[in-house]
Amino acid sequence: MTGPGISVVICVYTEDRWEDILAAVASVRSQSRPARETLLVVDHNAALLERLAKEYKEPQRTGEVRVLANAGPRGLSAGRNTGIAAAHGDVVAFLDDDAVAERDWLRHFAAGYADPRVLAVGGRTVPIWASGRRPAWFPEEFDWVVGCTYRGLPPGRVRVRNVLGGNASFRRSAFDAAGGFATGIGRDGDKRPLGCEETELCIRLTRARPEAILLIDDRAVIHHRVPEAREHFRYFRTRAYAEGLSKALVARSVGTDKGLESERRYATRVLPAGVARGLRDAVLARPGGAGRAGAIVAGVLTAAGGYVVGSVRARRAATTFSVAGIDGGTEGEADG
Repeated sequence: MTGPGISVVICVYTEDRWEDILAAVASVRSQSRPARETLLVVDHNAALLERLAKEYKEPQRTGEVRVLANAGPRGLSAGRNTGIAAAHGDVVAFLDDDAVAERDWLRHFAAGYADPRVLAVGGRTVPIWASGRRPAWFPEEFDWVVGCTYRGLPPGRVRVRNVLGGNASFRRSAFDAAGGFATGIGRDGDKRPLGCEETELCIRLTRARPEAILLIDDRAVIHHRVPEAREHFRYFRTRAYAEGLSKALVARSVGTDKGLESERRYATRVLPAGVARGLRDAVLARPGGAGRAGAIVAGVLTAAGGYVVGSVRARRAATTFSVAGIDGGTEGEADG
């Protein structure tokens, strides 16, 4: 096998996703280009840690699957940092615990690293709606609300400001240069659905290594489960508001020029086009057109409100998040 060895990190936190976790691991173990290892990082849940250690007792003996306890504070960022510190691969990839990767996922990631300047490669995330189909009112431009690739991202293998965290990979040297994921920005179990920790890391990385190239290859596909609760407007609005709060933290960390660089194009080009399509569909009596246009407007206003509130809070707070260095000695591994 040529190219970099890839360690896959899957952060988990609840037994409610047991079947999803097993499916995610199975999809990694079935890759056409095998992973060097799969690391399951359990976020402060002793029962889940023990259950997974028993489930993967034999793969742990061979090193194919490793079950670890989050060695940092509760939350996704610290879990990812624990996985990075424990990983043996030249590249560390991340997969959501409620997603499955297509068979060639890692093969497409590995191909992106043929250029030594490439420090990160992301992929395309496709929603699996619990109801079986996209809600008629839900605009594709806002698929980031449910952790998926949204309309407006360029197709193919393209250079980007940041990759999306649930379907992404980084060279280990990227963390040596920039440190790990910032704690205090991203998600913490079932609390408010914050995000943007991967955006902040990617901007910090390109500041540390200006020559770095970050890519998205839309052939590196995963399928992400969207639970029924997230198909409703209430979650849409909550997630949009949380995104605004998170963007304020990112802007505080890296400055508004970089922190909102991609968002300006999205807000001035992608979203107006989406509203126009929705209104056109409404005029043509196509289902959901007016709802999609209205959801885009509501999403923008709600995210903007979150950004304003987050900016005020960020100015008042002495410290709202911190960046951890990656140390290979921080892992806490579970024995089967």
